[in-house]
Amino acid sequence: FLHNTTEVFGLPKTKSIVYHEEKEGVSMIKVFGSMKCPYCVVLKENLDRNSVPYQFVDILESLGNLGAFLAIRDSESVFDHLKEIKDIGVPALVDEQGKVWVDWEQWLTENGYEIFVPESTLSQPQSCSLDRKGC
Repeated sequence: FLHNTTEVFGLPKTKSIVYHEEKEGVSMIKVFGSMKCPYCVVLKENLDRNSVPYQFVDILESLGNLGAFLAIRDSESVFDHLKEIKDIGVPALVDEQGKVWVDWEQWLTENGYEIFVPESTLSQPQSCSLDRKGC
């Protein structure tokens, strides 16, 4: 699923997609996000600290990456509320079974990982919502 992105999401392997080695017994996840989103940055830090294998797809790097994310966002009901409040919907995690998560802290907790939230990262004046009111 996550190793051959061309078949599932039509994404070529580019510099905007960061791969982390898969560990035996641990499923790899795909993360759609942007390095301009403070929550995406914190999620990446958490995945790294917990040695979670993942593939990060920066939706602002290419139209292909954005299109792959929008295809998921427009077809998964988990995004309905986020679209109503004009939230972009990143970070979004997709597990190997195709389940989509928009609450990264819940995903970490349910999978037995520790959550680390650095205050300095979340206090940056960046926005993840279309109305520019924050994440």
